[in-house]
Amino acid sequence: MTEQATGAHHPQPRARTGGQPSATVEHVTGAQSLIRSLEEVGADTVFGLPGGCILPAYDPLMDSTRVRHILVRHEQGAGHAATGYAQATGKVGVCMVTSGPGATNLVTPIADAAMDSVPMVAITGQVASSAIGTDAFQEADICGITMPITKHNFLVTRAEDIAHTIAEAFHIASTGRPGPVLVDIAKDALQARTTFSWPPAMDLPGYRPVTKPHAKQIREAAKLITQAKRPVLYVGGGVLKAGATAELKVLAELTGAPVTTTLMALGAFPDSHPLHVGMPGMHGSVTAVTALQKADLIVALGARFDDRVTGKLDSFAPYAKIVHADIDPAEIGKNRTADVPIVGDAREVLADLVQAVQAEHTEGNTGDYSAWWKDLNRWRETYPLGYDLPEDGSLSPQQVIQRIGRLAPEGTIFAAGVGQHQMWAAHFIDYEQPATWLNSGGAGTMGYAVPAAMGAKAGAPERTVWAIDGDGCFQMTNQELTTCALNNIPIKVAVINNGALGMVRQWQTLFYNQRYSNTVLHSGPDADGTPARGTRVPDFVKLSEAMGCYSIRCEDPADLDKVIEEANSINDRPVVIDFIVHEDAMVWPMVAAGTSNDEVQAARGVRPDFGDNEDD
Repeated sequence: MTEQATGAHHPQPRARTGGQPSATVEHVTGAQSLIRSLEEVGADTVFGLPGGCILPAYDPLMDSTRVRHILVRHEQGAGHAATGYAQATGKVGVCMVTSGPGATNLVTPIADAAMDSVPMVAITGQVASSAIGTDAFQEADICGITMPITKHNFLVTRAEDIAHTIAEAFHIASTGRPGPVLVDIAKDALQARTTFSWPPAMDLPGYRPVTKPHAKQIREAAKLITQAKRPVLYVGGGVLKAGATAELKVLAELTGAPVTTTLMALGAFPDSHPLHVGMPGMHGSVTAVTALQKADLIVALGARFDDRVTGKLDSFAPYAKIVHADIDPAEIGKNRTADVPIVGDAREVLADLVQAVQAEHTEGNTGDYSAWWKDLNRWRETYPLGYDLPEDGSLSPQQVIQRIGRLAPEGTIFAAGVGQHQMWAAHFIDYEQPATWLNSGGAGTMGYAVPAAMGAKAGAPERTVWAIDGDGCFQMTNQELTTCALNNIPIKVAVINNGALGMVRQWQTLFYNQRYSNTVLHSGPDADGTPARGTRVPDFVKLSEAMGCYSIRCEDPADLDKVIEEANSINDRPVVIDFIVHEDAMVWPMVAAGTSNDEVQAARGVRPDFGDNEDD
């Protein structure tokens, strides 16, 4: 099994040797072994929904004092909640559902976790081993279905294999490049008798993630950094996964190089830091996008040269040499050839780079980036992020999100859905700390925000958690507000309600001659011709109140701060605010899909002027 191993693994009978068994061997059912194993690996929270094939596990779960189970209203909510929990806490998120449709409802959150490298263990019930392959009631080959989107998965048909499989699943999910692992357990394995001792022997031949980088590659990277004239530190989510934010700050300040943080890396480097030039990508800041395009050296740290960052790949960063550091060797050279490939954990890579750059400085080799910063600062001053307030006096969505960020308590966690509100939340909230920004970056999953916020709040109950959602996203998973209300998980939800599938509508405005095919969520103008404002069916205030939330609608900019402060003051139940905002607001800057990053627009029809440095 390799670092990115996939495929169903069928545990084989073997001697229970190795490890350090506990003094007492317990005689238990497979279901009891499962719950005891979850306790021993430190899983304190499980999000799930019972059904026939997983039901044997729910009986001993009722007796556990160490594992809290949170009953969700839809299995997709369990998966996204496990992801939010993992992103907020750094621990492995856990979800547990039954076979067939229960398991297939986890496919989207598993794919989401795989794209964003989130450590998650999904436990699914399966029909009895004798019925597997017979199209039995509620049977689905969930191992086969999820093979391309799990780091690894297991089919367990024997009770004695449950404990070591759970230990292996948590180890695989949380080490190397984190990712989702699925454990599918046959019902008869849960019902059979076995013995339990901990820790079990783990048998993972071939799984040896490389964490320590090669010293020669580190020295080569340090030389390139000190020789470069226009370097950029291109920081991806891997830096957050590795807990390497302190080391990143040391390297950045040691070199004086500009830092860009991707959508998945917001909070890895303080937004307010003078070396930070913003988020790159399709909707990145002009300065970040242009810095990468004109760089002569890109040091990519835990990033994967995603198409949303590179734009048209063959025109991306044409002058740049590439240092690419990643714990997953499959990512290096996948999209852009690396001049210096470095396989290793981001924390160890950064720590070693700091020492190597210091050694270069000791020898008198220091980079001179003064001309580079002159250009960067000119772009930063000329093309700052901003927005226009609507002429009709209605609420600006950017203003709503910006004020939520400004009025939020320190350390607030923000979870976003997908679309315009996601990009505005990335732009107009300041992220100063790691693990304060949760979003679905790779998969772009609508409906992520509410259950992810629920998972984050369950894992970090002392923190304020805001979900920034759209009226389209909110209608996909808002049922988990019931879960929040009944389980004392008081998240706060801002519905940015523009009455449309906003990002798709923006593309229709720009590329489809304003033909708004099936992106309108409201019922159209009133009888007197007054334009509709926001989605009113369903009525989000009444809907949220019916699910046990405190809810209020805000339409007047004069009420904005008062409403947000009221939401921040309520901590005994979930809060939902329906913000009715102008439907024509767009996300800028923008690089149209499939075009070069050189085509970046600061605003509609506004191409930045970069002066005389086009062909440096």
